[in-house]
Amino acid sequence: MSDKKFNNKAKKKAMTTIFILIIIAVGICFCFSPLFKNLKFGLDLQGGFEVLYEVKSIDGSKMNKDKMNSTYKTLSKRIDSLGVSEPEIIVEGNNRIRVKLAGIKDEEEARKQLSTVATLSFRDTNDNLLMTSDILTSGGAKLTTDQSGNPAVLLSIKDKDKFYTVTNRVKDYDDNKIVIWLDFEDGDSYASEMQSCGSSGSRCLSAASVSQAFASDVIIQGSFTEEEASNLVDLINSGSLPSKLTEISSKSVGASFGDNTLNKTLIAGIIGILCIMVVLILVYHLSGFVFSIAMLLYTLLVFFIFWLIGGVLTLPGIAALVLAIGMAVDCNVITYSRIKDELYKGRSLRTAFKMGSKESASSIIDSNITTLLTAIIMFIFGESSVKGFATMLIITIFVTIFAMLFITRIILNILINTGYFDDKTNLFINVKAKDIPDVSKGEQVKVEFFKNVNFLKYTKFFVTLSCVILLTGGIFFIKNGGFNLGVDFKAGSDISLVTNENVSKSKIKSDIKSLDLSQNEITIDGNNVNIVISDVLEKEKIEEVKEYFTDKYDAKVDIGVISNIVKKQLVKNAFISVIIAIIGIIIYISIRFKFTYGISGVIALIHDVFMIFALFSITRLEVSSMFIAALLAIIGYSINDTIVLFDRIRENLLNIDRDKLTKEKLYNIANMSIKETFTRTIYTTLTTIIPVISLLILGSHEIFNFNIAMLIGLISGTYSSIFIATTIFLILEARDLKKPYKAKKVYKDEIEEKMIKGINC
Repeated sequence: MSDKKFNNKAKKKAMTTIFILIIIAVGICFCFSPLFKNLKFGLDLQGGFEVLYEVKSIDGSKMNKDKMNSTYKTLSKRIDSLGVSEPEIIVEGNNRIRVKLAGIKDEEEARKQLSTVATLSFRDTNDNLLMTSDILTSGGAKLTTDQSGNPAVLLSIKDKDKFYTVTNRVKDYDDNKIVIWLDFEDGDSYASEMQSCGSSGSRCLSAASVSQAFASDVIIQGSFTEEEASNLVDLINSGSLPSKLTEISSKSVGASFGDNTLNKTLIAGIIGILCIMVVLILVYHLSGFVFSIAMLLYTLLVFFIFWLIGGVLTLPGIAALVLAIGMAVDCNVITYSRIKDELYKGRSLRTAFKMGSKESASSIIDSNITTLLTAIIMFIFGESSVKGFATMLIITIFVTIFAMLFITRIILNILINTGYFDDKTNLFINVKAKDIPDVSKGEQVKVEFFKNVNFLKYTKFFVTLSCVILLTGGIFFIKNGGFNLGVDFKAGSDISLVTNENVSKSKIKSDIKSLDLSQNEITIDGNNVNIVISDVLEKEKIEEVKEYFTDKYDAKVDIGVISNIVKKQLVKNAFISVIIAIIGIIIYISIRFKFTYGISGVIALIHDVFMIFALFSITRLEVSSMFIAALLAIIGYSINDTIVLFDRIRENLLNIDRDKLTKEKLYNIANMSIKETFTRTIYTTLTTIIPVISLLILGSHEIFNFNIAMLIGLISGTYSSIFIATTIFLILEARDLKKPYKAKKVYKDEIEEKMIKGINC
């Protein structure tokens, strides 16, 4: 076949493949709309109500799995009666249940329905517990009438033996009555409720005299209307439990808040993704275009899997996705950088692709495993919003490996196999033909980026910069008496207002005083007013505060409440999760590399964590639970840069005889490795920072501090990987040079691979 015919055929195959890719890209874009419409949205994206309950046994016994499951089922039935389409009920630990009701209209009715769990108890007139609702038949409450024809409730007794034993004992009491209570509380007493017992609104439902022991059904009678009696039947049948729910935190988000947040975050995300695509195409030409299509597929797959598992999309989840897209770029940038390196050495496009793909695999796997490790820790120890972030991050990691590692390489391989791009490397991956040496003619490498730059020379500057920032942060920390902790970490209530009225801090201070609340922190940003108080508001006070601000400023009001119980758990979990993440990364890197690599990488990570703390201390930005999510995300992401650099150092050290290795040679190898990975580091950091900046500028204020923490961590993580981690590694390795070296056994296949690798041109 003539060259002309071959070129025409190759061009036709290439153009056909590109055309198919364009069709696929358009198809993927059309799939987003129906999939997105079918996703479940959390209350922060469509408004709603969230409450965390502490579950206690009414008889003082320890809560167990069966009782928690029964409470779970009760709440499920209760929520069904509210007509909420996509509720979330999450059992947390041994004695907590979190309920999320997205799209709920009447928050107070929901709170009333949820907290009224129909915990019937049978007591004597001195309020001593005789029996719990365990004696009742499940679903055995029925609407009936008493002897006078008034509405009443018939209870079917399940444990008739126990009922007989109790009534046989009570009949001999001086005041031989069994008092039936609904949700008996400390402080309630029959003595004070005697006159109203059985009347509408009283928790004392009935007080029946017991003249003889009996084992039959019971009638609750009182001054009930038919509607009240019917509601009581529903309450009892939906779950009579020997447990009590105590509200320990809550959060409400108006529908307008949710819609506004969703729109802002989506716009920020789309712009961030488009910017990444433009950068990739400019930097890698056709390969960048292929990656952009893979990124669209990646995003679609993430949403599809999220829909498949019945996940509820929240604001932290979207933030995790947008961030993960920037992080997923790392996979292809590592591969593309390797391919370009091989081309600059004089390899053919096919050989460069094969070798680049192979050499980059270990770095990609290692970096994703460390991110996965921190995501799992977030999921285990994090609370609601952090769990949502972690869930999305875990999904994106697995999709990254599939879409970014395999799909992209398959498409590139198809394009390379057409043969059309053999002499068009500039079009394919932005490597000019004149820069590729002809090794058959003895030409040497023509392009060496940063050839005369000694990166490690700047170590002192960056170490000094870090020391200055950390010291300044420490001074501000002491001066201000600690961090500016959010409600999550100091307990209290967070009140958000949106109003068109003219509001000033002095007015809000006066309002807080009028409401008899403790003043703490007030922030006004245009129409948005945020008030943080140390009071842990009860449900009655929440309603009072809402009505006050709604009436006075025609404001839309959202209130979040965190109790001391929740605060202590959050602080504990935050500390544990960060420590475990760091220890896990040390162990993993030590196994995959060696201990000196692990220690060096983790010291750089600790540096990044303290840099975020320092700058938050200086700027007085709020530290919340989402701040911890950002911290853990940075721990997982920052180590990626370090792993890629350490992987290159390790690879370059394999070509050096250990016995001839000196401090100077070790220094030069480290500096050379930085040069070889620096371009990749800049590109990956840039493409991760782009969506973060997009979310900062255009996204919702709810995740502003999260994105600030991410931005600080990304910048700090980039230079700490290059200058701090490497410097510490050099110090530790220099000490090891003095120790006797134990040669590693090399197997035959490793020798053959090394020999063949050098002649593949």
